[in-house]
Amino acid sequence: MRAVSLPPAAAIGALYDGMLQSALRRFFARATVDAEPAGATSDGALLAIEPRTARADLIASVIELLRVAALSSYENRIISTGVLLLSSLDDPFRPMATVKPRAPTYSESLTSIRSFYRLADGVSSVFLANSDGRLLDIIDLDRWSHAAGGSTPPPVTCASRYRSHARATQRQGHVCAILSPSREIKIFADGVEMFAFRGAEWHLLDLQAKYRVWSQAVGNDGLALRLFQLALDLADLREGALFVVVRHPDDVGELVASADRLDLPVSAPALSTMPSRRDLLHLLEGRSVMDLDASVLAALASLDGATIVTREGQLLAAGAILRHLPAEDLANGGEIVEGARTSAAFSASRFGPVLKVSEDGIITFFDGERVWDV
Repeated sequence: MRAVSLPPAAAIGALYDGMLQSALRRFFARATVDAEPAGATSDGALLAIEPRTARADLIASVIELLRVAALSSYENRIISTGVLLLSSLDDPFRPMATVKPRAPTYSESLTSIRSFYRLADGVSSVFLANSDGRLLDIIDLDRWSHAAGGSTPPPVTCASRYRSHARATQRQGHVCAILSPSREIKIFADGVEMFAFRGAEWHLLDLQAKYRVWSQAVGNDGLALRLFQLALDLADLREGALFVVVRHPDDVGELVASADRLDLPVSAPALSTMPSRRDLLHLLEGRSVMDLDASVLAALASLDGATIVTREGQLLAAGAILRHLPAEDLANGGEIVEGARTSAAFSASRFGPVLKVSEDGIITFFDGERVWDV
């Protein structure tokens, strides 16, 4: 379809190009971008772009609603909410769920209705909107995603409690946008969590690619997946943690004091001696993190200090205080100024790959240097 000259569209295109360039520089600092005219045929004629821009505008309005909600509270409680945006006008899995005559559009105007914040929590339940943004229903997302018949999403998509959100977008181009209980805006599409807005910044997650880099460094895919998923779950809960996978177990003495090691025997105490922290943790002596229940492993990870394992998964220490780089090494380019956990992670990465989970929800991978952030 041939279109006439549209100066407003050209202006919007220029604005979008500037925003895109800025966003890409944020995520890919060393990248350069060469823009080509979108929707142009070989003879220069513009193609219709209304459906795509309308979809982008709808998602932008949803994000604005969630941003406003993030700054609000309801009955002194933090607000969490969300919506599943269909790619069709009707729910393909429930034909009876059609647009009611007075059904509102999922937009910022809904934030003036106080009960709006109580109807969908964004975690287990969300609003359902069609491709025009009109509300169809309020759904239990886990049930809906299974009814949708989508295949199981990739193993590394998001924190565990958002698996239904990823599954719901696995097929047919649906998009799920939520405001989480930690006041983080999350965007799901194509079966994965793609973007997150936290700390006043957008973060391009690319979890699949980052997991591959981590897994290759660990050298044991089962162990890598277990620790990575746990890191995602802890980050979602805003709990800090530090995981170290040592390449050579014989070197662990340079990293951890003997009193913190679970691979060394404990001498029998005198009968009158009170039990110590070491006695308690030695209940896990000789265990593998692959055999521990996820809840137990999460509790260990939440202890102050680091969780240290071998590449085979043997638990060497939990809640361990790590030995840092010598002062002369710090002076030669190793200095870290972001805090004790970051300094410990950087130092430990001399011995193997490290995942650091910050209480602000950021996960960082170190392997001799900072490799990536999520």
